[in-house]
Amino acid sequence: MPFDPELATKAWMATLSGAARAKSDAYFEGGYWLLLWGFVVTLVSAWIMLRFGLVARISTWAQRRTSRAWLRSFLFAVPFLLLSSLITLPWDIYTGFVREQAYGLSNMTFTAWLGEDLIGLAISTVTLSLLFIAIHAVIRRAPRDWWLLGTAVAVAGMTFAVAIAPLFIEPLFNKYVPLPAGPVRQQILSMARANGVPADNVYLVDASRQSKRISANVAGLFGTTRIALNDNLLKQPADEIRAVMGHEMGHYVLNHVVKFLVSLTLILAVFFLVTARLLPWVVARHGPGWGITGMDDPAILAPALVIIAGLALLATPLFNTMTRTQEIEADRFGLNAARAPDSFASIAMKLSQYRKIEPGPWEEAIFFDHPSGHTRVLTAMRWKAEHLGQADVK
Repeated sequence: MPFDPELATKAWMATLSGAARAKSDAYFEGGYWLLLWGFVVTLVSAWIMLRFGLVARISTWAQRRTSRAWLRSFLFAVPFLLLSSLITLPWDIYTGFVREQAYGLSNMTFTAWLGEDLIGLAISTVTLSLLFIAIHAVIRRAPRDWWLLGTAVAVAGMTFAVAIAPLFIEPLFNKYVPLPAGPVRQQILSMARANGVPADNVYLVDASRQSKRISANVAGLFGTTRIALNDNLLKQPADEIRAVMGHEMGHYVLNHVVKFLVSLTLILAVFFLVTARLLPWVVARHGPGWGITGMDDPAILAPALVIIAGLALLATPLFNTMTRTQEIEADRFGLNAARAPDSFASIAMKLSQYRKIEPGPWEEAIFFDHPSGHTRVLTAMRWKAEHLGQADVK
């Protein structure tokens, strides 16, 4: 009988059923509500700090410490962000630790998790505080029309972060060691050379101490490109490793990071434009009650973050579609590079242990930042149907 991609996909879907499928569906569907409740937590945190005068006190303290406007912005942002994180800590503990433990996805003790969370908090606090210095300087010069230059500043900061992350940020959370010589390393580097990925080494990440998730990446910009796979992936069959690495190389070859930054620039411009129009009205209407004296007051960071968080929630389907589209492109690239459709389908099923495998079309369009397991397996089976009988297809 001729090979039928639809029937082959159904056969793969049947390998995840019963309690295992119900568990993966419940975990992923719960994430839909986390988006809404996460925004509510942000809103409540900001309301507490504004309503009870904490924002005003921090601003007054910062302004008394120095006459330099840029330093006032920094001295406000650091304690404000730290206090906000303290208020939302119970939510972070639930979403980042308790829930992951409940679904059997975390390998960490609470102490280890909290240690990494504090490292992340330190990085984000310093990064956002420095970014706020630059954006607030732009706001002071043009309180109403700051949005365009502010977008440029934000995107420049994100580009810099993407470039340095493989070298300076990711090693703070995991050990990166060269993958030992052997067939797997040889195959990955061969695939990299064949597809123009400028890397002469492959790194192994000790991600299993944190979770059971399978992952890999080809990350970096401007000469910092690095190929890495985690030890959970290394435990899988060699052809499945090739299938994943082919996908990851697709992101690099197809310039997905650059394309995403360009798209993100346009979205941020809209976000900042809306914020630039709403923020002066919010400050004029509620500023006196909150102790915010004007647009030059660093305390505007509090309502500005709420506005941006609300816009980000509304734009969730757009962000997800941008990412999902790139993931589909990388899937197709990986199939052509690795030529292992069954191995690709197998790894897609393993990833579906914590992603809903067969969502409805609208559900996938709105909530999925990666293709669903069904979409990925069907893509692989359709590729297989077009390459049947070729000797190098596995």
